Amino acid sequence: MEQRFEFLGKGPFDLPAVPVATEVSDKALSDAGLAWRSAVPGVDALVCSTPERAMLELCDGVSDAAGAYEADALMQAMTTLRPQRVGLLLRYCRSIKAKRLFLAPADRHRHAWLVHVPMETVSLGQGKRALLPGGRLHLTYLITLPGDLDEHLA
Repeated sequence: MEQRFEFLGKGPFDLPAVPVATEVSDKALSDAGLAWRSAVPGVDALVCSTPERAMLELCDGVSDAAGAYEADALMQAMTTLRPQRVGLLLRYCRSIKAKRLFLAPADRHRHAWLVHVPMETVSLGQGKRALLPGGRLHLTYLITLPGDLDEHLA
């Protein structure tokens, strides 16, 4: 049976489109936060988001407390992200919400890679962002997160 993929929405990145074909170089994919992945040896590989890009894509779609809990729990496990790739993707991400929601849990979980992310060219916008009404404001990234995040990581 033939498989088909549909792209839904534009996504949060201002990156040039990468043609999904076998001729595309690993470097072109890597520069866009993408990589070839094969689930089973001998089966054609698929182009998938790297962990850094996938996390930013997830953060872009968060609209409620459940999504914020999920993003926080997933970020807790993101101990091996590559700072240069994170910096590149943050620079090309046009969603202020996604960037702040990505960085606030990374800071909260004190990931060692975060201090090595080149933030000089990353715009985080101006002012406070209320992701959740009645949430707790993250003082560095100025985004509200659920006040009971610690209770959901037990």
